[in-house]
Amino acid sequence: MITLNPIGHVGSSVVDREHAPKQGDEGAPNAWLVFKPEFTEALSDLGVGDEVLLLTWLDRADRSIQRVHPRDDPNAPMRGVFSTRSQDRPNPIGIHRVEVLEAAGPTRFRVSGLEAFDATPILDVKPVLDRQRER
Repeated sequence: MITLNPIGHVGSSVVDREHAPKQGDEGAPNAWLVFKPEFTEALSDLGVGDEVLLLTWLDRADRSIQRVHPRDDPNAPMRGVFSTRSQDRPNPIGIHRVEVLEAAGPTRFRVSGLEAFDATPILDVKPVLDRQRER
């Protein structure tokens, strides 16, 4: 058994599928990442201008879905979810590339275009690495 413990949650104006953009760069609003206080040290080097990969648990996903019409387009041929970015999948882990726009204390960060729903659990944050160097 695998156990995942959320480290925080998303604060967003996106509350349902009907109003959610498909990807962050398709009109997603800025959102807040709100972390639990016990992760203050882990967040100490995260700052404005950093690009990060945010891993979330898509808690409103349908975990029984294995095939979808990509982008919910009924005219698109059905595909297996592992070849799509559908939130509906057996293990609904979301990955979002965002930029930190503002730090409001040690555990709150405003980020660019995040398509995750309000209150989505945050699992992890990783830096975006360029090919020249690693952190």
